Amino acid sequence: MTTRVMLVSPAAGDAQREVRFDDDGPLSEAGLRRARAVAGNLPSADRVAVSPSVRCRRTAAEIGLPGESEPAPSGCAMGRWRGRTLAEVAGAEGEGVSAWLSDPDFAGHGGESLRELCERTGEWLAGLVATPGRVLAVVEVDVVRAAAVCALRGPVEVFWRLDVPPLTVTELSGRGGRWNLGLGRALRRD
Repeated sequence: MTTRVMLVSPAAGDAQREVRFDDDGPLSEAGLRRARAVAGNLPSADRVAVSPSVRCRRTAAEIGLPGESEPAPSGCAMGRWRGRTLAEVAGAEGEGVSAWLSDPDFAGHGGESLRELCERTGEWLAGLVATPGRVLAVVEVDVVRAAAVCALRGPVEVFWRLDVPPLTVTELSGRGGRWNLGLGRALRRD
């Protein structure tokens, strides 16, 4: 049987506008309005998963998606960079930022490397295949990117080449460890 995983990227929060390493902050007012505008326009699903971040849980609530938060599809752990702006970190640790953008094994910030994020996301996807059906998950943008890398069995370095706008659905369908990928369908009010 086929498993279909529909990954919904969360509405925007202030961290994205400020180019801030996620600090688990709330949605912006504009993000809240956009989430409410697409409420009720979700595909049906047998199971629901929600990343534990405030942004994902609030997005799920605003779009009318009941579900428990799960730790497995959480965003990349950014260690001591969490909550700081990219400009601030680049000013203090320029070589570290360069390494983070070019070396998928870099974890010099004390958190998780991109390779570790992709491996963890791949394990989560493999677990979902065990029970065929449709899964709808509100997950952080970096989890959507990692899932696309895993689905395509691409090199981790392509992670940075994937853009995921807020409130879009990326669909994975597959079985037996093979995935097809449908990218970035916008959630729209019909």
